[in-house]
Amino acid sequence: MTDVKKLIAQMTLEEKASLLGGDDFWHTKAVERLGIPRFMMSDGPHGLRKQDQEGDHLGINDSIKAVCFPAACATASSFDTDMIEKMGETIGDECQAEDLAVVLGPAVNIKRSPLCGRNFEYFSEDPYLAGKMAAAYISGVQSKHVGTSIKHFALNDQETNRMNISAEASERTIREIYFPAFEIAVKESQPKTVMCSYNKINGTYSSDNEWLLNKVLREDWGFQGAVMTDWGAVDDRVQGVKAGLELEMPGNTKANDKKIVDAVKSGALDEKLVDRAVERLLTVMYDHYDNRVGGTFDRDRDHEAAEKVEENCAVLLQNNGILPLKEGQKIAYIGEYAEKPRYQGGGSSHINSSKVVSALDAAKAAGRAVTYVKGFPADKDEENAKELNKAVEAAKAADVAVIFAGLPDVIESEGYDRKNMKMPACQVKLIEEIAKVQKNVVVVLHNGSPIEAPWAGDVAAILEMYLGGQAVGTAEDHLLYGIANPSGHLAETFPMKLEDNPSYLNFPGDSYKVHYQEGVFVGYRYYDTKKMPVRWAFGHGLSYTTFEVKNLRVDKSEMTDGDVLTASVDVTNTGSRQGKEVVQLYISDRTGTTGRPEKELKGFAKVDLAPGETKTVTFAIDRRALSYFEERLGDWYAASGTYELQAGDSSDHITATAEIHFTTEVELPLHVAGDTTIGQLLSNQKTAAVVQKLFSQMNPLGGQDAKKDDPDARLGAGEEEMNKAMMLYMPLKSLISFGVMNGEQLEGLIATLNKVVED
Repeated sequence: MTDVKKLIAQMTLEEKASLLGGDDFWHTKAVERLGIPRFMMSDGPHGLRKQDQEGDHLGINDSIKAVCFPAACATASSFDTDMIEKMGETIGDECQAEDLAVVLGPAVNIKRSPLCGRNFEYFSEDPYLAGKMAAAYISGVQSKHVGTSIKHFALNDQETNRMNISAEASERTIREIYFPAFEIAVKESQPKTVMCSYNKINGTYSSDNEWLLNKVLREDWGFQGAVMTDWGAVDDRVQGVKAGLELEMPGNTKANDKKIVDAVKSGALDEKLVDRAVERLLTVMYDHYDNRVGGTFDRDRDHEAAEKVEENCAVLLQNNGILPLKEGQKIAYIGEYAEKPRYQGGGSSHINSSKVVSALDAAKAAGRAVTYVKGFPADKDEENAKELNKAVEAAKAADVAVIFAGLPDVIESEGYDRKNMKMPACQVKLIEEIAKVQKNVVVVLHNGSPIEAPWAGDVAAILEMYLGGQAVGTAEDHLLYGIANPSGHLAETFPMKLEDNPSYLNFPGDSYKVHYQEGVFVGYRYYDTKKMPVRWAFGHGLSYTTFEVKNLRVDKSEMTDGDVLTASVDVTNTGSRQGKEVVQLYISDRTGTTGRPEKELKGFAKVDLAPGETKTVTFAIDRRALSYFEERLGDWYAASGTYELQAGDSSDHITATAEIHFTTEVELPLHVAGDTTIGQLLSNQKTAAVVQKLFSQMNPLGGQDAKKDDPDARLGAGEEEMNKAMMLYMPLKSLISFGVMNGEQLEGLIATLNKVVED
């Protein structure tokens, strides 16, 4: 194995600085004198976008022929960590065959708004699901000695002004919603690299942010790899080295290389930090170099693998029994996506696919008796009366009309956000017109993010394919005709309309700042807490069989700080065919702590069951699973009290519950002052006894002479409740106003209470 430290000891300062900047669009620099080669990376994560010539970041120039797997919007809906790990292994093998040291992915930014133009490349609105899927993918790729680059760290949740916007959010919001996907992946799978985002976080660019890159990423989470910029995301190169940024990409970095050298020579930058950065970077690259095995990129084999992945991802949103289609039925395929499927997103992840199979191709290959009418174009919103009429007539003559609809490429891409959640008007009109003449309408969706579906109640079935990769047509054929059984569940909520989304009033901000004022109430955390109806809930997904999730139980009903509790739940296939169910475990805080969502996902599992079969799924629950980030502690905290565990197959379909009681020894910090309320003191274990004793014989609102045994001073039930409530919110300084004590006595009380807190 290469001795990286020995190499660094032989380098000049200029050589070390040069290694911290790219050579061109996809390569690091070489140091020929010491035999250090250039290392190549490629965009990903759902396929290789290797560009040997004329590199570019937005997919304008062609890359090598590769296999396009389903995008993250689809793979997250599988809820299948084993599947995505195997997909990662396949991509790792492809990288070995193409001598790629790092594949740039996965992308785990949170789907804060359905309008984010890059949502198709992100996993979920839920950080736990995103983190688990990312960790599995990373483990798969890196098992082949190919590095990954989890991105974009952090709060890159929009494309509008992404290069200079400042994401303004509380630390609690950041820690609970926007960090955990990265944290889980780092702790469980140690990605070789982390890609920092373009944007600022509370005023500081990610590439300069020492709190982000050193304090959180390395000290709190134990990250061991290298940090690189997104392409062109560097701000202050010298500050970046201090903050923990190793590699600037892409090339053309000579000016910044010189700044590093000059800063070391002037004493503004410690050369040890440069050495540290070079060591981290070369350790990543030589893991690939020293374990280079090559191999063959078998595109046909991997195409078949991509098809099996998509079968496991598609979500059956609704079905009145029309699906699966039956042999002998007259089927009309309508919509150009049947012939030209939209199967991937635009921008840096765009794959030059080795081949593409449409639903029409697959139907012909299988000998299906289907007719086809274009109906509307796949690439634009343009109504054609002649095509519309042909589609309506074809639907009338068929037993079932299958409409292949979705969003054109131009609507969803890196670089800009969507303007609304609407489907093209020409598609909506076609669906509505066909629904008037045909009751058996199936809509197959090709989109990277939620759409408004006011027509949903007029059709018989809806199958969400998302962006299903180059083999999407075969997967559609297998799912529509029942060769495969749908098993995907939504990794994001489909609201009724855009205005329902919690970020609606604050997305995408102005040219300078975007305020995350919805806090931790993102996605289902908001909709479930507000009890707001949605089109399809987070976690929702149907099957051609039926399941029952029941009998949730725990191995202990009492839990303390160091305990790990085991929750078990039974899932039964109550239908007549083999199928897979996604069991989801949520936790609900019932302690009365304010500002917590109704429920949060803390476990999931995909279970394959034969008809009548029952399996038991187990989940491990620790204190962190009950906790929120308490800014006063600067740490995770769960209050003592009751927590409810909830199991089901979606966030709005909970079918089994269990309660536990948690007791913590962690005390929230309290400094008693004049504006500290009596209620705050009563909620603290140390000060409660002092306050209760002090007021046991007095009523602050009625003065010291208002004794409980005085008949004339007794209050009615309503008045007594009001008095109690007012007392809880009363600051200590008000005791002077009500004549309970004088200023000197209050100072003594405050001193006594602070001493009690400190002891």
